[in-house]
Amino acid sequence: MPVGNRIIICDDEPDIREMVAEYLERQGFSVSTAEDGIALRSLVDEFEPAVVVLDINMPGEDGLSLARFLRERGDTAIIMLTASGDVVDRIVGLEMGADDYMAKPVDLRELLARIKAVLRRVSAPISKPTVNSIGTTVMFGKCSFNPETHKLLDQEQKEIPITAMEFSLLKVFCDHAGRVLNRDQLLELAHDRDWDPFDRSIDIRISRLRKKIETDPTKPQVIKTVRGIGYIYSPAE
Repeated sequence: MPVGNRIIICDDEPDIREMVAEYLERQGFSVSTAEDGIALRSLVDEFEPAVVVLDINMPGEDGLSLARFLRERGDTAIIMLTASGDVVDRIVGLEMGADDYMAKPVDLRELLARIKAVLRRVSAPISKPTVNSIGTTVMFGKCSFNPETHKLLDQEQKEIPITAMEFSLLKVFCDHAGRVLNRDQLLELAHDRDWDPFDRSIDIRISRLRKKIETDPTKPQVIKTVRGIGYIYSPAE
């Protein structure tokens, strides 16, 4: 299992790796660095990080492929570093399962805040079950979600990997079943940063969730779009 204070910085630029690692170590984190995908892959199982800060544009295997690798192997949180203003990279990174993203050059204080926010989402306290739950299990279409174990299970009770932010969104929908929530409310309730009107992260994450929970993601019946407002979780009667 990932350990809460362990972080890997994966970036092909030595100056960035050393600067970020030194700063985070001063903040009390245990930090390892990797200069490329080969180094990251060999380090992950040994180090078991809670968070990987991952550059998208690296020689050899790029950050998007590595994000897919990390997401398939477990629940390590991923913060992607993108070129300034590169919206396409941000969107694709989120689609690959990244929990957050930052543009370069990196502001160290902002990075620290993003890391703490991701870790808070992973370890968020659990509130009492909602009225549409059985025990602590809530049905999301064809899947069952357990807020206490942080697990989403399919019809055969096999675990479906979810990111920290996807967990937070499922939890928000559980706690506000039948209520329309706009993007600003979803980001605030899920402890994400303030919503930018041009930020598509919520739409992308909900699209990813629909692929996991809906029978037909193109015609969602569980997390529905309320045109011009936001989204609503409609549990089965």
